[in-house]
Amino acid sequence: MEQVIVIGAGPCGLSAAIALQREGLSPLLIEKNCIVNAIYQYPTYLQFFSTPELLEIGGYPFSTPHEKPYRQEALVYYREVARREKLRIHSYEEVVSIEKIESGFIVHTENQFGQKTTYTTKQVIVATGYFDHPNMLGIPGEELPKTTHYYKEAHPYSGAKVAIIGGNNSAVDAAMDLLRVGAEVTVIYRGKDFSANIKPWVRPTFESMVNKGRIQMWFNSQVARIEEQAIMVRKEHEEVMLDNDFVLALTGFRPDRGLLTSLGVGFHEETNAPLVNPDTMETSIPGLYVAGVVASSKYDANEIFIETGRMHGLAITKHIISVRNLQSS
Repeated sequence: MEQVIVIGAGPCGLSAAIALQREGLSPLLIEKNCIVNAIYQYPTYLQFFSTPELLEIGGYPFSTPHEKPYRQEALVYYREVARREKLRIHSYEEVVSIEKIESGFIVHTENQFGQKTTYTTKQVIVATGYFDHPNMLGIPGEELPKTTHYYKEAHPYSGAKVAIIGGNNSAVDAAMDLLRVGAEVTVIYRGKDFSANIKPWVRPTFESMVNKGRIQMWFNSQVARIEEQAIMVRKEHEEVMLDNDFVLALTGFRPDRGLLTSLGVGFHEETNAPLVNPDTMETSIPGLYVAGVVASSKYDANEIFIETGRMHGLAITKHIISVRNLQSS
């Protein structure tokens, strides 16, 4: 029997595993993709909003010459922390279901080759992220190949007519990148003005490009339909057809609650966040914990980020150790 299984090897899952291991436990991390997959999926040249100190886990310094670290630096940092801590990580193995039993839990998995494995464990920490579940628009044409909810880099869009749906940092960063490769960029945003969440060191340049007409910014607007060579936009009180080659629907992501729901975890009626003890991060199911963004509201996945979610593992570890001490006394 495993002592603790951590589902998800993102920064918050890694942080929890490190805390457990330092208390003499031997956690197993199960990750359906590569470690810190969400960061890997970020745009290639993304610069974090947070300072390196706020991204650190396990007490390891995050060394960088930049005030705000870049995606590639974060990949190296978290990979090296996992290596130095000798964490047990099963990558490319997905947890497909969890059963509650008297002694703990049964965890069923399937790896990239279709091989199924069953584990038993006393405690489970769900530290799954949200990058696999974009907020869908629910409009005709969203399934077309020209439409994507993920942005990597600008090169493929050089010289193309690109519509970006959204107005926060991901949309702004993509628009600035696309401008540099000669794309014709239109940002379609349902807000009335520039988002207050835009990185302060990016916003002046972005606003300048909009004011100069180099980036078209349509406020109070929503895409109603996506076609092969055009999109229909509801712009205030009119519908406008816009010539278009590609659509980047950068409307955010939502955490997957499937495993929690299947076990009968309770959720807040208003926010739809899982019911947890904030001091221990234990759910309404004894022995089942959450760490990171999966603990956030369904409607605002950004309310928990690495800088806050990395602390969940410390609280969880403290509680697991106290429970085991009580059981052995």
